[in-house]
Amino acid sequence: MASSPPSPIVKGFYDKRTGSIQYVVADPETKRCAIIDPVLDFDPKSGCTATRSADELLAYVEREGCDLEWILDTHPHADHFSAAAYLKQRTGARTGIGEKITEVQKLWKDLYNLPEDFPADGSQWDRTFADGERFKIGNMDVEVMFTPGHTLASIAYRTGDAAFIHDTLFMPDSGTARADFPGGSARALWRSIRRILELPDDTRLFTGHDYRPEGREPAWESTVAQQRAHNIHLTKARTEEEYVALREARDRTLPMPVLILQALQVNIRAGRLPEPETNGRRYLKIPLDALSGAAWE
Repeated sequence: MASSPPSPIVKGFYDKRTGSIQYVVADPETKRCAIIDPVLDFDPKSGCTATRSADELLAYVEREGCDLEWILDTHPHADHFSAAAYLKQRTGARTGIGEKITEVQKLWKDLYNLPEDFPADGSQWDRTFADGERFKIGNMDVEVMFTPGHTLASIAYRTGDAAFIHDTLFMPDSGTARADFPGGSARALWRSIRRILELPDDTRLFTGHDYRPEGREPAWESTVAQQRAHNIHLTKARTEEEYVALREARDRTLPMPVLILQALQVNIRAGRLPEPETNGRRYLKIPLDALSGAAWE
């Protein structure tokens, strides 16, 4: 009889400001761990940054006696800054993201009119993972799954009975992720979702966001079986064409995330803030009318 896949220890941290979930995933045998999708706090009203969320992750890692090996992003986020650079500076752990980040860098380099010498080659991370590539967290094998649609570069990390699926599927009562960002595709997202739903029924799925419909408590873990049976978008749209029509119609009604133009210029740099200018201050650049056609609030 085949043995069951190992169960990594997973701790989720909900960021109320952005609805994001950050994860610490640990090998129960070695206590080696990875942080997935960490948040660098940013207040758009004051322009201030802080490391409270990232420091909470580090405190948990220390409290549990874990050894941090990896700082992983599933994609370049549009609604929060990545804390990957800060965590690397604090710990020396390796950083990783999907190899298609180079396509996102090229796209946004043009939108921001960044200098020619900006490296759109993924070199800001220690590793850029290809579809099907494997690496380890402690003794646990991790498989990378290319899952585009929400972004050009989106990947999921699968280890043991757990998969970290970022912005593809939300909790069943929230449906699926939007696909209208530059480089996004509802058709590609459908195919990525189908790939995730081909995993074993009892695979634990950890989503990247929760928007708490009807004010319920935050939640971020479901199973493949639960998603197949109850996801509100997938029960309405049973075919690719139905899903693409549903997703694109819904996306046309959604305003852009508050932080998309601020966040992408940080996140295509692996969470590094812009370099200080001659007065010692850092500045973010906002391209006007770059996302014209998006719904207004």
